[in-house]
Amino acid sequence: MTARKGYKDLLAEANAMVETLAPADAAALLGRDDVAFIDLRDPRELDREGRMAGAVHCPRGMLEFWIDPESPYHKEIFSSGKHFVFFCAGGWRSALAARTALEMGLERVSHVEGGFSAWKEAGLPHEPGKPKP
Repeated sequence: MTARKGYKDLLAEANAMVETLAPADAAALLGRDDVAFIDLRDPRELDREGRMAGAVHCPRGMLEFWIDPESPYHKEIFSSGKHFVFFCAGGWRSALAARTALEMGLERVSHVEGGFSAWKEAGLPHEPGKPKP
């Protein structure tokens, strides 16, 4: 039997490889033409929690297909050469996604520590979610 890696191991490896930005440091990159914020959360999370204006929504399950230029699902944003700042709700999916993006050849990749939750807690700009009926 081979040794098993748990999610904590995978996160530790990803965070050792990927630049992690505090929310305030990430916010300093907002509006730059050479930076793309990539929101990995699922649509229900966006509706419930809100959005970061200008972020590209890429559901985590589509990331590899959207990055790879040979995929029929490739999105041109991932061939732009920009600095990609990934975020999710709490910083776990974004750490793993940023590692994957590096392994797939994107050169400038980072993720937001604590994700969108930390972003909102820091009082950084965002569009509110939809209230529950």
